Parts: sequence; structure tokens; C-alpha cells
Amino acid sequence: MTTGISTGTPGDAGRRYLFLLANTRPGGNTELLARHAAEQLPPQAQQRWLRLADLPLPAFEDHRHEGDGAYPEPTGHARTLLDATLDATDLVIASPLYWYSVSAGTKLYLDHWSAWMRVPGLDFLPRLRGKTLWSVTALAGQDPTTTEPLVGTLRHTAAYAGMRWGGALLGNGSRPGDVLRDTDALARAKGFFAA
Repeated sequence: MTTGISTGTPGDAGRRYLFLLANTRPGGNTELLARHAAEQLPPQAQQRWLRLADLPLPAFEDHRHEGDGAYPEPTGHARTLLDATLDATDLVIASPLYWYSVSAGTKLYLDHWSAWMRVPGLDFLPRLRGKTLWSVTALAGQDPTTTEPLVGTLRHTAAYAGMRWGGALLGNGSRPGDVLRDTDALARAKGFFAA
């Protein structure tokens, strides 16, 4: 199961991939599929792996309509995620399908984009333009259309931010390790990041 076609040129030297692991179970099917795809990246491509559960963010508070609507510079885990996001040329959201959408950790991370784009002088959205956003997910069922809300969320996020949409790599797996038996997904993973 896959949606989208790779549109970037990720084999180029100087590419920096940020893999955001948004699963609640270390070594889960989504992570296994993402790591399988990443094995195919050229040696010159940098990889950084961050687990959102290890970098908990506070609940997002909407201050857009208070005062000048500006947010302060992020600190702590938010700063780590912000800096990693801006440093990457390619952002890979590895989120399992939870209730037909992205995981709660992914949603909270994206909610914080609303704050980061309102930090004076940060220029968050302009600095996202031209980066590529990718999606990797595992689903427990056999119907790939159930991933449409998840894929739509990330595809629309890319469009809003002026990013390229790299595509979505889907695999099937419920119990730990199941995705490694999804030979079709593993085959697609081999060429997922290829131009």
C-alpha cells in the first residue's frame, strides 16, 4: 500500500533527513518500516532520528488573538524540535494510524508550528519552503483508504507551508514485527526516497 510518488531529489549530497518517530511503542511497525526505507538512502545523506515521546511538548495554547499575537522563543524540548525541523531538508513523519489520523504526538508537534510561525524574527514558514515532507505509517487493517485522513493532514500541511510532498509509504502490521512480513511494503520502501 502506498500513496504518492516521490517528488524530491533526496539522493543529492547535503540532504539532511529528520525522522520523527511518533509511535508510542519503540521498535513498532511504523518505525521498522521507516528504518527499512532509510537503509536505502545514500551514505552522504545525513539522518537524525528523534522520538517525540522522548521530547514531550506542553499542551498547545492558542494566543493568536491576544495582544500582538506573538509567541516567545521556544525553550526545552520545543526548541530541540524546532531547531531539528529547521535544520532538515527532509522531514519524515513516522506515525502509526491512530483512529484514522496521525498520533497524538504528531498532532501536538504540528500544533506547535502555529506558535513557531508567530515567533518574531524566526521566519518559521519561510524557512520551511522548499523542504520535503514525507509520511511513513503502519495500519492494522487491510483497507488503505482508512489512511486518507492521516495522509491528507500531512499533505495539506506540506502545501500550507510551501513544502514539497514526498509521498506516503504504507505498510500493514498490528502486532510487533508484523510489517516485516508485508513484502510489498518492504519492496516499496526500497525505492521510497528515490527521486
